[in-house]
Amino acid sequence: MKHFPIFISVEGRRIIVSGGQEAALAKLRLLLKTTASITVYAQNVHKDIILLADKGKIKLVNRPLARGDAICATLFYGANEDSVEDARSAKIAREEGALINIVDNLEDSQFITPAIVDRDPVTIAIGTEGAAPVLARAIKADLENILPTHLGILAKIGKSFRKTVNILPMGRTRRDFWTEFYFKKGPPALAENGISGVKTSLHSLLNQFKSKKETDGYVVFVSAGPGDPDLLTLKARKELDIADVIIHDRLIGQEVLELARREAVIINVGKEGFGPSTSQNKINDLIVEHAKTGARVIRLKGGDCTIFGRLDEEIDTLNEVGIDYHIIPGITAASASAATIKQSLTKRKRNGSIRFITGHDMEGFADQNWKELASKNSIAAIYMGKKASRFIQGRLIMHGANPEEPITLIENVTRYNQRIFSTVLSQLPTCISINKIKGPTIMLYGLAPRSASEIAEVIDTPNAMQNGKEFA
Repeated sequence: MKHFPIFISVEGRRIIVSGGQEAALAKLRLLLKTTASITVYAQNVHKDIILLADKGKIKLVNRPLARGDAICATLFYGANEDSVEDARSAKIAREEGALINIVDNLEDSQFITPAIVDRDPVTIAIGTEGAAPVLARAIKADLENILPTHLGILAKIGKSFRKTVNILPMGRTRRDFWTEFYFKKGPPALAENGISGVKTSLHSLLNQFKSKKETDGYVVFVSAGPGDPDLLTLKARKELDIADVIIHDRLIGQEVLELARREAVIINVGKEGFGPSTSQNKINDLIVEHAKTGARVIRLKGGDCTIFGRLDEEIDTLNEVGIDYHIIPGITAASASAATIKQSLTKRKRNGSIRFITGHDMEGFADQNWKELASKNSIAAIYMGKKASRFIQGRLIMHGANPEEPITLIENVTRYNQRIFSTVLSQLPTCISINKIKGPTIMLYGLAPRSASEIAEVIDTPNAMQNGKEFA
């Protein structure tokens, strides 16, 4: 992020525009939404800019910017449509303390003006650091359609009422109050009875909240999916937006955590097979500790939290102390992996069932019904199997599995650094070792990618060819 988004207070402060034609006029249309004092310096001036000056909306000086003109100015816009004059006037403004922006010159600008969705006092700024203005405008158009025009009116009334609402406990109770107002009570009150109806609704809602008992804590088990934030369910997205505390495991990527409310407390309790881990008892205690403060706690787990997520142990703890909860399912890594290699987990006349197994459990390497898994046409999704790969390979071959049985490994499934390896059972540990597969990996035993040409380009490297084809 080269440009940090902030909102600068410009009420009553000076903003200077150097230039008098179309580029300057475009900036003025935006700047006139503010309460700043705007001065335009230009010799040749567009008739609409002259009209703005005549109406007293701006101050117009019919000459180029000179030394001393930018003293005490907050912002400067170079809009001369002349690179030489822009450079000259910007140098003066910079030396006299103003932040400068030069139209269509990102490199020499100290700030950029984003695309703006205006629902004053609600303002949404959209920036692409100059890389894709067309994209910024498209996002702006979408937001304009989504946000009702009356949102600004409700926000202004709400702003005047904020000090009154401060009698409510800070945190979740106040957030619940404002959520109720903006999304349930306020809009119909405005539509039916105007501004006076909104004010009446605010007072009525405040009385309801004053008489409410303290909010009970609550826990939501949220499935984060395989990694791609676009694969989160709508319910999961909504919960992240209102969570007070998020307790997440090791497989949750930063892209998913970025969707959380900024004020939320985020706690990493990652576990790693045969590696450093937060104990399950400690995780249980953390969930209970935060829920007992009245917080809405999200226990965020990778994939689907009902599959190898140790969910029952955490639910049992909540039941013991009387804390309520619910579960939001998600896409498990096995489903995402099969979709990635364009395969189906089940197929008529091939397999009418699939086994989801784990490579290790609390006791070490996990034993399975190896005879059944080794039978012809058996399909299995193996979670957490990298470090147990030699054990899995040995048990399957010992019970009659074909050493040439296909097995596909998908590392970091659905993420930007996803890698796919197609190998056979006899080469499984070697494939993992030589290709340095370190990230979270699902193994699909009995399945190969549908075809190299349909999935991706085959990477022709010695490692890939010797120990399994890697698909980019």
